[in-house]
Amino acid sequence: MADADESRLQRIRDRLRTLPGSPGVYRMLAEDGSVLYVGKARGLKQRVSSYFLKQVDSPKTRALVARIHDIEITLTGSETEALLLEQTLIKALKPPYNILLRDDKSYPYVFLSEGEAWPRLGFHRGPRSQPGRYFGPFPGSGAVRESLHLLQKLFMVRQCDDNTFRNRQRPCLQYQIKRCRAPCVGYVSAEDYRRDVDNTRLFLEGRNEEVTDNLIARMNMAAESLDFETAAVCRDQLAALRRVQEQQFVHRDIGSADVFGVAAQPGGVSLQVLYVRDGRVLGTRGWAPPVFGETAVADILGEFLPSYYLQAESGRDLPREIILPVELADAEVLAAALRQHYGREVEIKSRVRDVRAAWLEMAQRNAEAALGASLADRSQIARRYAELQSVLGRDDPVTRMECFDISHTQGEATVASCVVFDGQGPRKSDYRRFNIEGITPGDDYAAMHQALTRRYSRLVQGEGSLPDILFIDGGKGQLAQAVRVLDELAVSGVQLIGIAKGEGRKPGLETLHFPDGEALELGADSPALHLIQHIRDEAHRFAITGHRERRQKARTQSSLESIPGVGPARRRALIQHFGGLQEVRRASARDLATVPGISPALAQVIHAALHSH
Repeated sequence: MADADESRLQRIRDRLRTLPGSPGVYRMLAEDGSVLYVGKARGLKQRVSSYFLKQVDSPKTRALVARIHDIEITLTGSETEALLLEQTLIKALKPPYNILLRDDKSYPYVFLSEGEAWPRLGFHRGPRSQPGRYFGPFPGSGAVRESLHLLQKLFMVRQCDDNTFRNRQRPCLQYQIKRCRAPCVGYVSAEDYRRDVDNTRLFLEGRNEEVTDNLIARMNMAAESLDFETAAVCRDQLAALRRVQEQQFVHRDIGSADVFGVAAQPGGVSLQVLYVRDGRVLGTRGWAPPVFGETAVADILGEFLPSYYLQAESGRDLPREIILPVELADAEVLAAALRQHYGREVEIKSRVRDVRAAWLEMAQRNAEAALGASLADRSQIARRYAELQSVLGRDDPVTRMECFDISHTQGEATVASCVVFDGQGPRKSDYRRFNIEGITPGDDYAAMHQALTRRYSRLVQGEGSLPDILFIDGGKGQLAQAVRVLDELAVSGVQLIGIAKGEGRKPGLETLHFPDGEALELGADSPALHLIQHIRDEAHRFAITGHRERRQKARTQSSLESIPGVGPARRRALIQHFGGLQEVRRASARDLATVPGISPALAQVIHAALHSH
């Protein structure tokens, strides 16, 4: 029994290690696969890990943890989307611990008082007898408190009780941290406070565009009258409002679709379907079909979809649309078969926009996250390491590997990456980047030489551990630089391998080069090759990310000025709408298209220019 429990905990620890830090919904599963609990998180890794701390005060939480055998996640674009999806899943699945962990009180509301000079915003539960507006009901007290916290930052309407308000002699802490304007001591005029109350009411009613228009008008008036302090307050309110005022494609009363995301590497495939009915995302489901080294997404979907829809014993709940990440060669044939099988039409799409593009992005992110978790599985990693040790003919096991890659754009902002894998997979705390300086632009050999010298000079001095294997992303030329650096630094005991891409840069055709001139090609289904491809791809991703960040910093010219079709009037409209250039950069193409004068096509151009690679 103890062995079984330890095995369960080890599996959960492995799962926790692969969780992303992004927003999403998590489902705690029992041994039989039933859902015990559904929750949402701003950061999945931190929130889910908190359940497994050594000291957990709540006995109900300890009882829940004792029954957990697996954890499933669904990534969302924001915490707000996660909240909506969480409540959808709770309503559909009725997990027992969601009921147990909730008290038996009535549903809570957000309350905005009326009939007084300085209205109060607050939490309310119970009889609605006080004069004022009640917004809700909310699914739980946590959702109300999150809304109140957000409204404090946006509009700073007081949330203290009336007795405290009447007896204040000086501003409280909420004023100091810019969560209240201190009407209790007369620090805000009645007119300004009334505007904040009106904007709060409009926001709670869902009339966000009116709030935005009010803030823009007030900001412009303040700027024209040289009241820059008020203008700055309005600007900050606009930025905060735009950050949370996202188009909620998780809860839209349009669309009924199955949305597929596929992530594929030679070592594995993850296929996720996002179920959308009447505009509401009901959840996700995933598969890991065997593909024997094939990574063409269209081929994977071409085999999977007919089986999924046509071989189900009782049929599927066929939606009006099937949305795919790539075009399917036999889409018309599949649509005809589904029409005959189900007796109704279905559209198969791959080129989608707006809300459907957001659904597709969510499905794709979930597929990539699931594949990452699968590749990080402890048993699979151990098998790959053992296979690598065997094919390289090593007597000692491989416990640490490093891989280098170079990234630049025509020699601009060159960055080298170093990623580290140990016995548990990627060791991200040991990753390093090197900004390359003082070389001829575009000289990859010199860049590799500089990065390796800087890295291994430190290791020779005792700042870290030497790897068992050092991979270089490149052919014989890059490998020669690594040999030269290790010789110059008198580093021994490190096996050097260059990874040269095959014909057409297709995965599975890589050639491994060794310092003695020998070369090795592994089969596309080799676990050792899959491990090598994993570390190589991770080095490539890490290098490209660093290069893009460095290049963006180097380009100090206003990003909007160089975009065709964006003149002074449109630049001004964008800045006003979002409250600043930084917020324009954060906006999606969908959000950019809501600005007056910005068409969907131009929004795509602007978004692409601001996020060019």
